[in-house]
Amino acid sequence: MRAQEEQQYVDYVTARLPELRRLAGSLCKDGDRADDIVQTAITKLYVHWHKAQSADNLDAYVRTIVVRTFLNERRLRWSKVKLVDEPIERPAPGGREVETRLVVAEALDRIPPKVRTVLVLRFLYDLSVREVAATLGCPENTVKSHTSRGLIQLRRQLGSNLAAFDRKEQRA
Repeated sequence: MRAQEEQQYVDYVTARLPELRRLAGSLCKDGDRADDIVQTAITKLYVHWHKAQSADNLDAYVRTIVVRTFLNERRLRWSKVKLVDEPIERPAPGGREVETRLVVAEALDRIPPKVRTVLVLRFLYDLSVREVAATLGCPENTVKSHTSRGLIQLRRQLGSNLAAFDRKEQRA
């Protein structure tokens, strides 16, 4: 890679790193794993930088790399290995929004990775069905069915928590 191309790569990755980490973190719910996913994705991007530069939408191209890296990692056996019995507790700020976010995050964790990925891309990143289908390399109908099934599963997971949050909002 020429020095000019390498500088363009460094500038691009430096500017997009927080967003890429946020996407990976939204998918895997673990900051350390998110860092690993992003590292793998930007390494792939470096290898294919010449091809990536000619993409119509570079951000969508890189987002696809991150999502596929996450999904491929989930298929590997080692991703199911737990090194500790209990997750490391990190202090979180209090408040109703944080409580809501934690409850939704726990419910999302119990949804299969590909369905969770569709929900994150559709509703957290506000991508269209067409954009999600392009990112995942699947038909639009698959995205629609995953969205429908995922929302049903999410509502079932949240159950009474939804009603509790609605009551809290009405009182506030």
